[in-house]
Amino acid sequence: MKASLIAPCGMNCAICSAYLRDKKRCPGSGLLNAKLPVSIEKCRIRNCPWIKEKNYRFCSECPDFPCARLKNLDKRYRTKYNMSEIENLLFIKEKGIREFIRNEKQKWSCSKCGGTINVHKGICSRCGMKLKPETED
Repeated sequence: MKASLIAPCGMNCAICSAYLRDKKRCPGSGLLNAKLPVSIEKCRIRNCPWIKEKNYRFCSECPDFPCARLKNLDKRYRTKYNMSEIENLLFIKEKGIREFIRNEKQKWSCSKCGGTINVHKGICSRCGMKLKPETED
């Protein structure tokens, strides 16, 4: 996991199905100047004027944070995957990207083999064991 894999919306691309797959692997939407797949190129959050034109790295830098789009994305991820982009962004803002990456490595690592837990499937990308990340109390 590295800082360039954290998307402007707060998604950790290192735990995403598209990044973890073997074929046609997504490079991650945190790479703001890279040639990206169409799905990322068309992302409404990534193409927000504050991100694209003002060169904000994260949505949390925006005066409209959290906007309706981010709230909708966050609601979907909280419901389906027990993860919050808004909480991720607040953590980064308060404690910094390095501490966030350390926390993510611990939270999304398989206790059996050390592989990465896929947020969308709830399985380890290395050993295939069905897992859920540790939840904070």
